[in-house]
Amino acid sequence: MDKIDKALKVAAKAHQGQVRKGTSIPYIVHPVRMGMILQEYGCSEDVICAGILHDTVEDTEVTLSDISILFNENVARIVEGCSEPVKDAPWEERKDHTLKYIMTVDRETGYVICADKMHNLQSIIEDKKESGDAIWSRFNRGAEQQEWYYRGILASFAKNENMQETNILQALIETVHELFPEEES
Repeated sequence: MDKIDKALKVAAKAHQGQVRKGTSIPYIVHPVRMGMILQEYGCSEDVICAGILHDTVEDTEVTLSDISILFNENVARIVEGCSEPVKDAPWEERKDHTLKYIMTVDRETGYVICADKMHNLQSIIEDKKESGDAIWSRFNRGAEQQEWYYRGILASFAKNENMQETNILQALIETVHELFPEEES
């Protein structure tokens, strides 16, 4: 069986019944879009599979061991790199950890993180067109904290030599600026 097809099936089964935060959109749309984004940027099968599976360890019963057995150690390593180590820690603590971690991630993990953040932002941009600033009530933190986080992601990636001058990072920068435009002085 094709490895990407297998990842789609594993993710679809794992995320069955889940929906995107504050919507009725089936959650599987996010992993599928992740795979598409990573494919658009010419990523390897392992990176595409990791993108499709990136939330399974955090949000489902799937374990890193399962991913390693079903796919390989590299896919499991990338998924682990995209998972928050302490899911029940306070929001600020989890996000601060992510910002520090991004400065040192390898390129494969960096691509998956970029694709994840980019799709999340694209979804917010689309939903904001319909619901305006009410969109922020869906999240643990409002627009100001979200802007701090996403701008922090860009600053962290700017310090990561593995991600310099990548097209996917440039696309993420543009997406962050679309949702959070710079204020003119």
